[in-house]
Amino acid sequence: MAAPKDPRPCSIADTLALVGEKYSLLVLREVCLGNGRFDQLVRNIGAPRDVLATRLRRLVAAGILTKHLYSERPQRFEYRPTRAGLELEPVLLTLMAWGDRHLRQDDDRPMVVEHSCHHELTPVVTCAACGEPLSHEDLTAHPQSPGWTVTGPTAA
Repeated sequence: MAAPKDPRPCSIADTLALVGEKYSLLVLREVCLGNGRFDQLVRNIGAPRDVLATRLRRLVAAGILTKHLYSERPQRFEYRPTRAGLELEPVLLTLMAWGDRHLRQDDDRPMVVEHSCHHELTPVVTCAACGEPLSHEDLTAHPQSPGWTVTGPTAA
């Protein structure tokens, strides 16, 4: 069987094409924390200014961030998350929790997020239908792209 020209169609790959570049998720982290001014982003992320400017333009063009004028002279903007940007916040929190569990000691966490109930947030992915937490053993993938199965492309 000949290999397909293109890799498996995948929403993960499409999302990573937008936010998977170095610094993009860190920009979103800062903007969700309320730090949307360029100088704040440079300081808190440590990205070179030209790279950060490129990432910001791309995130605005993708509809993940919006630009808001906060100073006319000199003209300065701050960045805020759109609805699509805010929908990525649980992804950030889940990545942070994974890093806390697998890359740090309990007393070495750089940030703790508190929920409005005043308890420390522990993100959990649940099924919207039954409310059960996700477990790898409970998942079954059903490829929807023509010519693809779970194991790869179908025979030509």
